[in-house]
Amino acid sequence: MSEFELLEPGAPFGGPSAGGAGAADGRDPLLDGLNPAQERAVVSRGPALLIVAGAGSGKTRVLTHRIAHLIRNKEAWPSQILAITFTNKAAAEMRERIEGLLGEGAQGMWVSTFHSACVRILRREAERFGYVSGFTIYDSADSRALLKRIIKELDADTYGFTPANAGSKISKLKNELSDADDYAATMNESDPRDRLFVEIFKMYEQELRRANAFDFDDLIGQTVQLFRAHPDIAAVYQRRFRHILVDEYQDTNHAQYSLIRELTRHIEPEEVSRLVPPARARELDASGRIPPASLTVVGDSDQSIYAFRGADIRNIVEFERDFRGAEVVKLEQNYRSTQNILSAANAVIGNNFDRQEKNLFTTEGDGAKIVGFTGYSQHDEARFVAEEIEELHRGGMAYGDVAVFYRTNSQTRALEELLIRSAIPYRVLGGTKFYERAEIKDAMAYLTSIANPYDPIAWSRLLGAPKRGIGPMAEAHLANFQEAQGISFHDAMLRVDEIAAIGPKLRGTVRQLAELLTRAARMAAGGGATDDSAEEAKPAPVGDVLKLILDETEMIEKLRAKRDPQDDARAENLEELIAVAREFDAKQPGAGLIAFLTEVSLVAAADDLDDTSGTVSLMTMHTAKGLEFKAVFITGVEEGLLPHQMSVDEVGGISEERRLMYVGITRAREQLYLTLASTRATFGDVSVAMPSRFLQEIPEGLIDWRQSPGEVTGRGGTESRALNAPRGSGSGYGSGAARARGRVESSVSFGTSGGYGSAAVSEPASGNMQSALDKWRERKRQAKAAQAAGGGFPNMIGGAARDNGDLELASGDRIRHDEYGEGRVTSITGAGSKRIAHVVFDAVGERKLLVKLAPIAKVD
Repeated sequence: MSEFELLEPGAPFGGPSAGGAGAADGRDPLLDGLNPAQERAVVSRGPALLIVAGAGSGKTRVLTHRIAHLIRNKEAWPSQILAITFTNKAAAEMRERIEGLLGEGAQGMWVSTFHSACVRILRREAERFGYVSGFTIYDSADSRALLKRIIKELDADTYGFTPANAGSKISKLKNELSDADDYAATMNESDPRDRLFVEIFKMYEQELRRANAFDFDDLIGQTVQLFRAHPDIAAVYQRRFRHILVDEYQDTNHAQYSLIRELTRHIEPEEVSRLVPPARARELDASGRIPPASLTVVGDSDQSIYAFRGADIRNIVEFERDFRGAEVVKLEQNYRSTQNILSAANAVIGNNFDRQEKNLFTTEGDGAKIVGFTGYSQHDEARFVAEEIEELHRGGMAYGDVAVFYRTNSQTRALEELLIRSAIPYRVLGGTKFYERAEIKDAMAYLTSIANPYDPIAWSRLLGAPKRGIGPMAEAHLANFQEAQGISFHDAMLRVDEIAAIGPKLRGTVRQLAELLTRAARMAAGGGATDDSAEEAKPAPVGDVLKLILDETEMIEKLRAKRDPQDDARAENLEELIAVAREFDAKQPGAGLIAFLTEVSLVAAADDLDDTSGTVSLMTMHTAKGLEFKAVFITGVEEGLLPHQMSVDEVGGISEERRLMYVGITRAREQLYLTLASTRATFGDVSVAMPSRFLQEIPEGLIDWRQSPGEVTGRGGTESRALNAPRGSGSGYGSGAARARGRVESSVSFGTSGGYGSAAVSEPASGNMQSALDKWRERKRQAKAAQAAGGGFPNMIGGAARDNGDLELASGDRIRHDEYGEGRVTSITGAGSKRIAHVVFDAVGERKLLVKLAPIAKVD
């Protein structure tokens, strides 16, 4: 049977499980358990259907049952159905559900992503437009490598072009179905950057064509162009797919929208006459055309949060205008969240006007009130989050059922630190833990090398961050000179003129960097940026030392200049690191660089904790789309963060931020927490943070404020907002006195321990250049191995300040905690570096501590 053949009335199809459309009582089993709106969405027939599916309203069930209903009622062959989703995971889930409903009767459907469907079409039709079917598909890494070569050939990096920002712009244009010629026709001729970008774009397209390759964005665009240039090819697929269903329609961009439009056009009589097999009378309308396919789209304009990726909310908002006669079915009954959570979501999103009106409801009851909390700082906010998570866990909730959301990745630092110190297992979804991010490691390498100029790993890293032309061979000559002379790496750099193998120009670069490190080291030791002061040496604040490094190396400025959102995020992370240092300086005045590195080392060195109940999930609100959790914390609900400051000046920006808030709220099933801080360290300075406008849009009676913004302001910002901290006790995160008592001098020694950090004189390196490089590589390998054996952040700062790895504890032991006072151990769980002490303290009650890091000591 032809894949294009239409069904005869009562024609057989599918496998044995596909037969029989109804149950014994006459009721269609595919409609069992559906609410009236869901049932309408399954059985409705017409040229176009928009299913407005609110969060948690069972849209996937409706979509799969609609497909199964079409096939089981013999309205379409499986091969006449095209179902499109946005991810391979969603496509696999949909296919599995349909097969569960129909068995073998589901075989032959196209259930795939936009890109997968287009690849199948292009492979089949490639020769019609000058390609071979075995064309290559360039992934993002391939595209970056090609752009990197082109930018280098054109010297375009001098104009600020990078593979990231050029690739982002090309991708955006391709998703708008524009090519280099289209851009050239509208560009500003007097702008050299525009002219250069056109050259980059044209060379990129030429190289792809020469390689018989498409990049990811080409797959959809080329398919659209194929259909427009060859109506006869388009007619084949327009005839084949009589039912097209698209999930997450609010996330479609212009190219995806155009593809759907092409697939749902009439087939004109001149093309009908060329079809094989020939068209039959029942396929045609009165004018001799084949009518367009029936289109069903499922989506929610209130969850359109990907404008930065090119998603166009107009596609769903204007659906009824684009497809005349479309029916609209609203799914408003929610099966996920409590009514209090839904009422808050409805109240927030109701302030947007570019949406289809709907009101989520549930029959499961009001549930618990939303919990609100305002801290005095992001650290206090993080502590509240950690304590509430532990309280939920003690109440029986698995860690895996809890999620913490934030607007930007730079917010994770305080959260991670408090979760680690509370021995709560966590993972960062869609991102990297703060102290594991490359830009943070780069900045920390400078500080580590200043504190320990014999550390080979930190020194090696800082040479290339940012790139300054010091290659592996120059690095090896410097390292071998350092070893031969028995001096520090910094001194070796200052004596670079004695190394003949390094050229004059590069010597100047090395010397300039060495002088910066020398000034920073003098400053950290208390001599100031210069040693003219005769006053008693006093270590400079760590924040000042870090700022000197970042200013002189222009690390932040160079990231900002790349004009790429990812590099902007990296710049924000470095600014957050300045805030970390400023916070440390405020808590421990005069403690100095070594104490700071020790504290960071211990936080960053904590092993991933294991727990049978899973791990708490940390993620941005964009990453949270499509997920759900029993308990959700939305943090940083402040003006400038949520909504983000960058959205204020963008057209529709606030509306998209409001949709983001709506998505975050509706991820929670049972309990929702909204937290904020009254002050927040930003760009290294502490500034007053204002409550988000979105908080004011939530009816007052829905939120149970543990500590409201007004209460924080009323107490003047001096007391702890930790719930169990005694009022008037000062900073609940540990007073200065308590921290001073718990501080132990670092055991770091410069050039006297560990072999690889020593200043012992050894034989000079061989004159052979490769030999010099190999020798240096071996030294680095040994250094890394030695550090790995000891664990911790890759530096040579000792962990003696708070590393209780050898502390033996047992049930019944009395301990003293720097902040909580004395208590008794009730049990020990876990093993090795993941041992957790369950302790009942006399003053604050039960706490759970990670033995390795907790500021505790046994009481005899």
